[in-house]
Amino acid sequence: MIDNFRHKGLRLKLVKLLSEMGIKDENVLRAISKIPRHMFIDKAFLEFAYQNKAFPIGSGQTISHPYTVAYQTELLDLKAHDKVLEVGTGSGYQTAVLLELKAQVFSIERQKELYFKTQNFLPKLGYQTMLFFGDGYKGLQKFAPFDKIIVTAGAPFIPEDLLYQLKVGGRMVIPVGGSDTQKMVLITKTSENNIEQKVFGDFSFVPLLRKKSQ
Repeated sequence: MIDNFRHKGLRLKLVKLLSEMGIKDENVLRAISKIPRHMFIDKAFLEFAYQNKAFPIGSGQTISHPYTVAYQTELLDLKAHDKVLEVGTGSGYQTAVLLELKAQVFSIERQKELYFKTQNFLPKLGYQTMLFFGDGYKGLQKFAPFDKIIVTAGAPFIPEDLLYQLKVGGRMVIPVGGSDTQKMVLITKTSENNIEQKVFGDFSFVPLLRKKSQ
């Protein structure tokens, strides 16, 4: 699959739309302008790849709306070389955005089929990172602490293991709530035993599931 001038033009229109919707971080917008989203989705949806829509990617998962990706990334307030835990690799699109922002990314996926697919696909686009097959609720204690944590599935509660793995002064962005809609929550870890929370608007994610898929 190629990335032609038409695709690049459609990305610029998408970036303009995201800006009009309230995304202000120029680095986030620049990252989205570079990534060929049409390569991350099924061919059946190619004509709609640069619309602000979510699409199925298999294994009951979806690639998020571009606005959702941009919104979560903006809330992270990423700095170059931040060590980031991504819970829910999915298609790898959000992973690519983080990598374009020069983050050091450790990403975990519980769906084995998606894990292998994305592990094979991202390097073809020039993205090298650490991908793991495992339970997102447990995080990656071996590589903690993390400067930032981003959860890309709806959690019924904030997992204690993820809070423990967040560095003091670090940020976690996680959608929290029921199976239909969640509130976007920004957590700042102010000390080893204390956090601050800010709650934002409603979003809709696939659920964050426990244990590994076989």
